[in-house]
Amino acid sequence: MVTNNSSNVIDVIQKQRDFFQTGKTKDISFRIEKLKALKQAIVENEQSIIQALQADLHKPELETYIGEISVIKEIDYAIKHLHNWLKPKKAKVSVEFFSYSARLYPEPLGVVLIIGAWNYPFNLIISPLIGAIAAGNCTIIKPSELAPHTSHLVANILNKYFEPEYIAVLEGGVETSQKLLAEKFDRIFFTGSTAVGKIVMAAAAKHLTPVTLELGGKSPCIVDSEINLEHTARRIIWGKFLNAGQTCIAPDYLLVDQKIKKNLVNALQKCLKEFYGHNPANSPDYARIINQKHFERLAKFLEDGEIIFGGETNPSERYIAPTLLDKVSLTATVMQEEIFGPILPIIEYRDITEAIALINSQPKPLALYLFSQNKNLQKRVLQETSSGGVCINDTVLQFGISSLPFGGVGDSGIGSYHGKASFDTFSHYKSVLQNSFWLDLNWRYAPYKGKLSILKRLLG
Repeated sequence: MVTNNSSNVIDVIQKQRDFFQTGKTKDISFRIEKLKALKQAIVENEQSIIQALQADLHKPELETYIGEISVIKEIDYAIKHLHNWLKPKKAKVSVEFFSYSARLYPEPLGVVLIIGAWNYPFNLIISPLIGAIAAGNCTIIKPSELAPHTSHLVANILNKYFEPEYIAVLEGGVETSQKLLAEKFDRIFFTGSTAVGKIVMAAAAKHLTPVTLELGGKSPCIVDSEINLEHTARRIIWGKFLNAGQTCIAPDYLLVDQKIKKNLVNALQKCLKEFYGHNPANSPDYARIINQKHFERLAKFLEDGEIIFGGETNPSERYIAPTLLDKVSLTATVMQEEIFGPILPIIEYRDITEAIALINSQPKPLALYLFSQNKNLQKRVLQETSSGGVCINDTVLQFGISSLPFGGVGDSGIGSYHGKASFDTFSHYKSVLQNSFWLDLNWRYAPYKGKLSILKRLLG
């Protein structure tokens, strides 16, 4: 672990700037070598990663594979495509510039800062790091102190496999983040809440540092009447209660066609029993709330509606049962804040216009879910709503598609990553225009007399 006093923060940044200036990180063989080293680090420490996430979140091993260790796929994807990403891209020029050629050259930004989140504390560090490495940057990482076991593990692994002048991990709490944000970086990549995202952006503005903010919000899930009921229920329950609901793109609340509400509720209850048994507290497949503060926040939400399933809590274990809430007021606290826990409010609608109006009255969400086989309805929801991303007839899995940029819009974030989007996020595309010497028309040179008519014809 790198210590985090102010002088050390400045020293680490300077050493990374010096190393970046050597040009080593720009070499494609260096980038691929480091991506392979990162993959090796994950493979060799797989059991330690599983244990750390079990200690922090009681995260089941399968969920750790799906949501954390599967980030290896992103490394493979970057290695496979990096040569193509690095090729300068031709840009078209208009006919009046017939003697010119134009290209876009991707170049690394320099020294970047990645601030991770606690809910997927391994993936949400490693995934953006892949983009930073692929793009040729040096990186400073600040893991979340709320997942201390994973934070320590990330520090130990990365400090073992990489030199700190290339990749450095600085652990600590708010004070460490404040010291880092006081310094200038070439990009800050932050994953967390909208409230903290505003703090990060304000700090970055002082240095004109570009930011990528992966935030959250209340991701709605519309359930139409034209569905496969069993598949819909299973996919909603899995996406919502994965990691005990502590997923930034978990369905936050359901908007259900009143014609199928009763049947859907029955199917949801059946799935919960099937997945976690009659007492989820004893299930090895159900996670826990990250800390006491979040437990208490979530427990209060249980008062905001009629509990139709679940509702049990155990403060000593930070356990909140997977819970379905009915008869929820739109003005209740549970409908005003991102839930980020295992509580699912169910709201019925008579007409899809109501559901769309409700979604559009709220800040733009990170994800929007729609369950419907009606193509016209799918088209209408896509056209009339705005969100970071949309997943139709499933939940959460859009996060795992490397070819789909992942990011928010409005209050749910700025910028995106995954696959080439990660490379683009940590790159600057330098525009290069080149002329030849075989011809030099004099229409633009002084004296200008008699040349305006020629210019008008050229530009007309």
